[in-house]
Amino acid sequence: MFGCQKFGAIATGGNVSGAAVLPMRCLLRLGATGRIEVISPYDAVTQAQLRAVRPRGQWNGPGRCWDFPLEAAPALQQVLAGRFPLDPELERWLAWLLLPLPPLPPHRQLVAAAALQGPLADGRELFAHQRAAARWLLARRGAVLADAMGLGKTLSALAAARAMVRCADCRIVVLAPVGLHDHWRSEALALGLHLELHSWARLPLELPLAGTVLIADEAHFAQNLHTRRCRGLLRLARHPRLRAIWLLTGTPMKNGRPVQLFPLLAAIGHPLAQDQRRYEELFCQGHWRDRRGTRIWQADGASNLGELQRLIRPLVLHRRKQDCLDLPPKRRLLQPVALDASQARGFEHRLEHTVLAYRRRSARGEVHRDAEVLAVFTALRQISSDYKLPAAEALVRPLLEQGQSVVVFTAFLASASLLVQRLGTGSLLTGAVPVAERQRLVDAFQAGSGDLLVATYGTGGLGFTLHRACHVVLLERPWTPGDAEQAEDRCHRIGMGRSLTSHWLQLGVADQLVDALIASKAERIALALHRGEQQLQRRSLPAMVRELLGHW
Repeated sequence: MFGCQKFGAIATGGNVSGAAVLPMRCLLRLGATGRIEVISPYDAVTQAQLRAVRPRGQWNGPGRCWDFPLEAAPALQQVLAGRFPLDPELERWLAWLLLPLPPLPPHRQLVAAAALQGPLADGRELFAHQRAAARWLLARRGAVLADAMGLGKTLSALAAARAMVRCADCRIVVLAPVGLHDHWRSEALALGLHLELHSWARLPLELPLAGTVLIADEAHFAQNLHTRRCRGLLRLARHPRLRAIWLLTGTPMKNGRPVQLFPLLAAIGHPLAQDQRRYEELFCQGHWRDRRGTRIWQADGASNLGELQRLIRPLVLHRRKQDCLDLPPKRRLLQPVALDASQARGFEHRLEHTVLAYRRRSARGEVHRDAEVLAVFTALRQISSDYKLPAAEALVRPLLEQGQSVVVFTAFLASASLLVQRLGTGSLLTGAVPVAERQRLVDAFQAGSGDLLVATYGTGGLGFTLHRACHVVLLERPWTPGDAEQAEDRCHRIGMGRSLTSHWLQLGVADQLVDALIASKAERIALALHRGEQQLQRRSLPAMVRELLGHW
């Protein structure tokens, strides 16, 4: 068979050990991200033919194969002329492409079928911004609904999906964290819809044949192209039976880096995602860097954010609460924490012990010396969290005595447990609580059975509604502005009856560094999602921590 006589490594890209060398099998297969992979040993003529195929493909070094979009299938089959067998899975997808789904009705008819003006089964009515979001989604087969947390993205997406079900007899598949499945079921019940729910840990490989509206909640879970769930989302986004894909996230650039937005743009088929290297050069300060004699590609910066905002605006809808709702105000209060002489000596002793212990382990080769900066900084934040507990108790106890409802967020499970012990009251909402029990704790707090809920960011800051609280306390802040904002907005959302006060406890330089980092990243996000031409210059966290350790 021409192009397949030569020998090389196995097509999986694994290393060949020993003297045995197996022949590489020529094959067209479906890749993990829903693109066509061409497996072939090197042959100059075949390589030249593949370079001429349009739409263009690209060489996938780690996979040791060529990678093409699904649309290139006819050209590939013509060029390879039956010399390369088709993987059965790819053959099934190509057969579906020959039997396309019937066209959708006009946008006006879809909007009418959505019945956005009528009351829901539970008596609620959609807000004006939710109706606008549903109309916006129905005009797009791929879109990112990036409204701020608390604006009701779930209901907006389901209202639009209801029109698709009524007009095209398609199915609704929802990807969401397990802890939010009950919320999705209850909202679907209000709209008379049946959902097929999947968790991000177990994404389906196929979609229903009748056609599917795919809704991905907390879509920032798929912001890293190297993760299994991101590849799984891209595979579903390119499925031949997909009617529409709508991504929901309040933090499309969770860490303030445009590289995190790229997978979401790829999933919705945005033209910017057709050339990853070009995108990273334009918006992520992508460049080659020499590190220990090895050239590595680095794309973790931010540039041309005004241009990025202009280009993504048609398919990414981001609105702030002040743009849509007349909510009671939210204010942030910085609460400096001071240590007395004895506490300061204890704090310094614990930190010194941590640094010296890490350096001893590094000298023994147990840990990497390069990781010292972040390891020490994490320990510094943990120690700071412990030493802020008396101040947190002094802040929260009077509020509880006044009958105020309070939610406390922390990054550390030990701090959450110790605070509840010190106060002698409150419920713990952490990763140690079974998933089925978490919503019960939230419902009990919302019903008024307790006035204090202490949660970790990873659990309490995701998906729950805690608008009964009038005070939220952040014992320390996570490193990303999206997580800090998510935590606050669990309380500051539709349905709250009074203003919200957010207390940021700040002890020493570590908290100051994180808070400054949050402010810098938040500016980046604002520039990318709102109009603005200013370009930001910011220092990296490791550089700031090294300077801190140098002074210390």
